Amino acid sequence: MVSFPIFLSVVMVVRNQSGDIESMLAEAVETLSSQVSDFELIVVDNASEDDSVSILKKLTGEQGLPNVQVYALTKAVDADTASWVGLENALGDFVAVLDPLIDDIGFLSKMLDKALEGADVVFANNQRKPVQGATYRAAYSVFNRLYKWFNGIHLANEAPQYRVLSKRVVNFILQHPQPAMTYRHLPATGGFARANLDYSASPKLAQSKRLGESIDRGMRMLVSTTRAPMRLVTSLSLFGAVANLIYSFYVVAIGLFKSDVAPGWVSLSLQQSGMFFLISLVLLVLGEYILHMASLSNEGPLYHVGQEFTSARMTRREKLNIEDVNQSSVKSVGAAQERVL
Repeated sequence: MVSFPIFLSVVMVVRNQSGDIESMLAEAVETLSSQVSDFELIVVDNASEDDSVSILKKLTGEQGLPNVQVYALTKAVDADTASWVGLENALGDFVAVLDPLIDDIGFLSKMLDKALEGADVVFANNQRKPVQGATYRAAYSVFNRLYKWFNGIHLANEAPQYRVLSKRVVNFILQHPQPAMTYRHLPATGGFARANLDYSASPKLAQSKRLGESIDRGMRMLVSTTRAPMRLVTSLSLFGAVANLIYSFYVVAIGLFKSDVAPGWVSLSLQQSGMFFLISLVLLVLGEYILHMASLSNEGPLYHVGQEFTSARMTRREKLNIEDVNQSSVKSVGAAQERVL
């Protein structure tokens, strides 16, 4: 029985999962067939080193699964970039992004309920996470705390990977110069109506993540999605310049009002404070320039129209109702002819 009369696109990213990919996609197609009237399953192969691509070619053949679209990458990229490959090629009214190893596709029906009630973005957080190392968990916690401090949102809890986006949100992200980078946080920070759901499902496979790659991606996200780190640098530079300037006045005052100053102390102190003042000033100017250039390259459109409504009655159209005027003219002419007869 079809529950939702919509066209849904579902994006999955896979890598080196040749042993499970056939059953995984078959389960997804069966679930989607019973949930929506029409769908497309977009599979992004993140440069698998096994025979996953060969299996995917077989599954998209004439005897394979219906409505499956495959994009095989030649080079492995991070999860957000791979997900965006599927998102920018999706055609559905709504687009769902999920990790087939962690997220439960059966929970998608509850997410679609919220989406059809008016939420442009629906996040689902699986409370049962794969087991990771202690170092990775510590770094992950620090990153999320820093991101919440800078941007006011906890990515892991408030903007998890499992999400349903309306086409309007996807089009909004497309207007940004780096959509693959901003895709992770923009649905939560772009001002769209959103809903957050929690569920509990056992991950199908423990998937260890590399700490180095995660740190690199986290640093790029912090730098590209917020001005706070660079603003901190410029604030420290300004503080250093002001502090050294005040210290210079202090040195001059000591030299004028103190008689027992060590020889050369005043000139040496003024030289050091003046040098650090100039260095801090240069860092301040460079920081502001870099911040301005980064804002020009990373910022999206100045505004976005979330919804648009038009009155059902338009007076200008009523005034230009030529059909009604002609009918009244015909009636007038007919009445005049009857009087003549």
